Amino acid sequence: MQDKELGEYNPSHSTSSKGLPCSHELCKMGSNCKTPNGHCPYTVNYLSEDTSSSGFLFEDKLHLAQGNKLQDTVQASVIIGCGSKQSGGYLDGIAPDGLMGLGPGDISIPSLLAKSRLVSRSFSFCFDKSYSGTLFFGDEGPISQKSTSFLPLKENPAYIVEVETYCIGNSCLKQTGYKAQVDTGCSFTYLPSESYEKVVSEFDRQAKATRISTQGFEYCYRLLKVPNFPSLKLVFSGNQSFVVENPWLHIVDEQGDLHCLGIHPMDGDIGIIGQNFLMGYRMVFDWEGLKLGWSISNNCQDIGADNVTQSPSNAPPNPLPADEQQRNPHGLATAPAVASRTPPKPSVASPLLVPAPFHYIIAPLLLLLCNVMITYLI
Repeated sequence: MQDKELGEYNPSHSTSSKGLPCSHELCKMGSNCKTPNGHCPYTVNYLSEDTSSSGFLFEDKLHLAQGNKLQDTVQASVIIGCGSKQSGGYLDGIAPDGLMGLGPGDISIPSLLAKSRLVSRSFSFCFDKSYSGTLFFGDEGPISQKSTSFLPLKENPAYIVEVETYCIGNSCLKQTGYKAQVDTGCSFTYLPSESYEKVVSEFDRQAKATRISTQGFEYCYRLLKVPNFPSLKLVFSGNQSFVVENPWLHIVDEQGDLHCLGIHPMDGDIGIIGQNFLMGYRMVFDWEGLKLGWSISNNCQDIGADNVTQSPSNAPPNPLPADEQQRNPHGLATAPAVASRTPPKPSVASPLLVPAPFHYIIAPLLLLLCNVMITYLI
């Protein structure tokens, strides 16, 4: 499949777009809803400083490819946020063509596809070294993959895993374990401050190179040849090891050619495993099985419908009706509420492919850009 030119989503240019009324269960007659037939608004405040979005919710069709040769298409009803007012980082273009929400809540794309019985409640990403890749809905990963269980989190559920320790080279560090959110929308990886200091100090000790700080990165090294740095490995619960293929960011500035370790400290006891740690892997987010899976994929071209487990596809798809009642998520704008029930097993479980390569996508709810993004409604 070829890259497609992306742009702003304009509901008036879509023949299948419908405004979500205030009477819809998803809207719950928020404070800004004047009448049941009014257009459902949303507002969200993000963790990034002064970053927010507000606008209105729409229902529209998501077009996906399926079948062994990915030549067939499926239309699925999804909820879209059309932003009319943005602030903070979104004015700087951090989501230039919109944001697709893949979190574990009722109104995320994987959940909506599972409710409509198109696929199981699972999806996979593959990131290659050019920062592109593939996204399959319904993919539960190969039998040979490694996996670790997701942890329950009552408030603001997300894809949380238990990191038991970090290993630098042959040295596995004590007291570097923590809970981590796996977030492909985050470019870099963040550790709780105490774990961060132990990991980067040991890495620097083994690097045997002159350390430089630049452009917000504390651990950079000027090198004239291919770096021979120590390996970096995470050990998840169940003694499942995850080798980070390339934790580096290459920077060229007035100090020369630098390799910077893409790890930052953060407050709190929950860290973030960002996109830079996931390069070179087929990552499977299996919410139905409550586990995170991973397997090596060198170029993402080796992942396709031909090598994903198929099930009979003779049953007709059952698109989500416009009046499907859904649960209203409440809480902080980090991830939607976990589904209150398990979706039925899909009648059509052939994986569905987003019909173009992607760059950096994960969030609580689908957003096709009107101006920028969406997560929660008022």
